[in-house]
Amino acid sequence: MNGAKQHDLYREAGENFAPAIARLARAVEFDADKARDLEQDIHCELFRSFARFDGRCSLKTWVYRVSHNVAAEHRLRESRRAKPVPLEEIHDLPEPGDAELEAGESLAVARAHAMIRRLPTLDAQVMMLWLEGETGKEISDVTGLGPANVATRIHRLKTLLANQFNEDTET
Repeated sequence: MNGAKQHDLYREAGENFAPAIARLARAVEFDADKARDLEQDIHCELFRSFARFDGRCSLKTWVYRVSHNVAAEHRLRESRRAKPVPLEEIHDLPEPGDAELEAGESLAVARAHAMIRRLPTLDAQVMMLWLEGETGKEISDVTGLGPANVATRIHRLKTLLANQFNEDTET
């Protein structure tokens, strides 16, 4: 692929998906500086990846697949530092400490992101894609899971998150 086409694809991806990439980075990384670094890493890898883009999938699927792979690699590196906690064991959720995040998101969304950050990587990816409004088929294309597996995970994760919200509000 020539460089001009690579730039055009990146420009189109940025115009259409930059907000979703930013939300993914903030959902994966609580620290605002690290989230911005992750977002930048995703954009760099997206640009590089367009040299290999052959159009066999939609631009949206490609962008989400690359973005979620970079986020998964980031979580893997971070997980070597700290162990993830299963959602069922979370009792005290951290409140967001970043003023920009608090101003831009409601408390419920911030709490949901805090819970999602603690999920295993694949579950977090499924939830973030579902929250972005992606269909089961699109989530399946990005994650490599079967559509039935995606539907089951979404249902299970929504139940876990709802139960955690209910427990938090009762205490």
